[in-house]
Amino acid sequence: MPRLSRSFYRRSPDVVAQELLGQRLVRVLDGERLAGFIVETEAYLGTIDKAAHSFGNRRTARTETMYADGGTLYVFLNYGIHHLLNVVTETKGVPTAVLIRAIEPTEGLEVMRRYRAKSQNDTGLCSGPGKLGQALGVDRSFDQTDLVTSPTLFIERSKQRNDYVAAKRIGIDYAAEWAEKQLRFYLPDNAHVSVRR
Repeated sequence: MPRLSRSFYRRSPDVVAQELLGQRLVRVLDGERLAGFIVETEAYLGTIDKAAHSFGNRRTARTETMYADGGTLYVFLNYGIHHLLNVVTETKGVPTAVLIRAIEPTEGLEVMRRYRAKSQNDTGLCSGPGKLGQALGVDRSFDQTDLVTSPTLFIERSKQRNDYVAAKRIGIDYAAEWAEKQLRFYLPDNAHVSVRR
């Protein structure tokens, strides 16, 4: 399947977040594909968004990747435990991104099960951003990966889903009025979504 193009990512993060639903995230590990359909995302609107790492034009060693061109992967360590996968959107110098919160795994499940030994069932393999990073064996070394050209981590074009629900983002109560923004998008009929509300 063809990959998503650079122009796909060079758009507003809320649009990209919606249109990523149904696309296939692929990680190639030792020649084997670990893949699944994206079923839940969150948009982060950059310097104006109090929940974004780049709020107020914050620019640090950690957030520098957010200022890259659309289609770059921004990976950060959350709570010192979980590696979270974010897709940088818009153009170089505009620090917006989309968090991939969950996928429905379809390929390489045996490998994912080894990485996620604590998972009780396959619906728990990738049903949350921390679980997803762990299941795909992604760590900080993948930060700045170019999703358009990388041989090991990319997003393939599949059937876009438009039957999504918009909801509040998760775990950002500190973001004042931005905690109420409807910037999380998910497929309501999918068992792999992390939170339904």
